[in-house]
Amino acid sequence: MRRKPNQLASRHRSGRKSKAESKPESMAKSRLEAGPALRIVSLAPSATSILWALGALRQIVGVSKWCADVAPVGKLPKLGDCWSLDAERVFALKPALVIGSIPYRQETIAKLLEKPLTFVAMNPRALADVEVDIHLLGRIVGRESMARRLVAHMRRDFTAIKKRATLHTRWPRVYCEAWPNPRISSPPWVAELVDIAGGEMIVPGGKRVSEEEVAEARPDVIVLAWAATGENADPRKAYAVSAWTNVPAILNSRVYVVRDELLNTPGPPLVAGAHALYQVFHHAPHDGAERAAR
Repeated sequence: MRRKPNQLASRHRSGRKSKAESKPESMAKSRLEAGPALRIVSLAPSATSILWALGALRQIVGVSKWCADVAPVGKLPKLGDCWSLDAERVFALKPALVIGSIPYRQETIAKLLEKPLTFVAMNPRALADVEVDIHLLGRIVGRESMARRLVAHMRRDFTAIKKRATLHTRWPRVYCEAWPNPRISSPPWVAELVDIAGGEMIVPGGKRVSEEEVAEARPDVIVLAWAATGENADPRKAYAVSAWTNVPAILNSRVYVVRDELLNTPGPPLVAGAHALYQVFHHAPHDGAERAAR
């Protein structure tokens, strides 16, 4: 999948055994010197979206092939991702810091660590973790005040959406899907977005689920945000699941597509994701007008 949840910074250094860092912010103090000279390669769209929102895009010298979906990266070199990467192209950019996400392919990162650079892997599970990542990156690039403002702005936006949602008396039961085969529910923070938008997530987030589990939960709405597909998830595949014949979302033609980067990128795009969910839950047509033909 393109965007798996990212966990706070594991720091790895060339010539050392990998260790999880209990205080990732210490990396900014002991290893990196914040400032405009810091050269960053971002292999995580979430990190790229955060750095852009912080006004630090000029410090990025290379990005993943997916970052253009969430930030105006222009002609910056597209270097692959944490699963498939030409390490020599990364080395040629002379970064001091490479930011990735968990999970990653160990062989890919091991190749990077042959050089004296710092690698940070991020893996938020909840909106609170996303805020921690914003503050961490703010410290690294010397934009701590901007990070505080960004977190405050996101909180205000979420609160405004939640306030509108409370005006609706009926909150739908919701199944959000990140991948259809194997069937995987959307990441854990999406359950929080569903609640903000005025819905109830009916399966655990970020877990492999069976068609029978979804059927038993009887969602009123099914949201497809398949990783790496943009807005091209196919609702017809949901309508074709035999186990879902009597699911309310299927009976009432309430299967919708939300652009995957709005739900699967743990950073500023989540605000737009919460707004999209609100629109689906409370203002989308109930006659299937926003779904593909069966």
